[in-house]
Amino acid sequence: MFARFAASVLFALGLTLMASAPAVAKDSTEQQRAEVRKATQQVLKQLYRTSPSAKGAVASAAGYAVFSNFGMKILFAGGGKGAGIAVNNATRKEVFMKMVEVQAGLGFGAKKFGVVFIFETERALSEFVNSGWEFGGQATVAATDGKSGAAYQGAASVMPGVWMYQVTEKGLAAELTGKGTKYYKNDDLN
Repeated sequence: MFARFAASVLFALGLTLMASAPAVAKDSTEQQRAEVRKATQQVLKQLYRTSPSAKGAVASAAGYAVFSNFGMKILFAGGGKGAGIAVNNATRKEVFMKMVEVQAGLGFGAKKFGVVFIFETERALSEFVNSGWEFGGQATVAATDGKSGAAYQGAASVMPGVWMYQVTEKGLAAELTGKGTKYYKNDDLN
């Protein structure tokens, strides 16, 4: 009985995520790139409003990556996806990327959020871009402030020389999860 219920919830979640995704498949490659650039610029503006010192960190780093993501959690299952750009500050070269996550654990909610990675070395940036990353295990509580619609979770060191900022734009989520997140190149846009 529980297995059927869980399968139904996962199916409904999958349909919801597909329906909420922007219809970019029909757009030209350049239109898709422009949409990703616009979304990532909005994430950076949100971060800079919330944490003005982050602007200096982005500018002085070897590189950075910005993602605009959407996630949903219903009872024991959830997931999300997103798109972004990794930028080498020395060469200004952009690499378009994707993000996908799956979650298991108790929670309910949906949130749109941005993630900004700051790479202190070109090696860390190169490993991120060329090998992709996978993260696991996270506990999060985030809610809007009721005025500006934004909440900021702060910056965290995710490995030596790599910092991560997360900004939620809209939505409410409270979760205690085993979460797997993968970042990888978008072969269609590069």
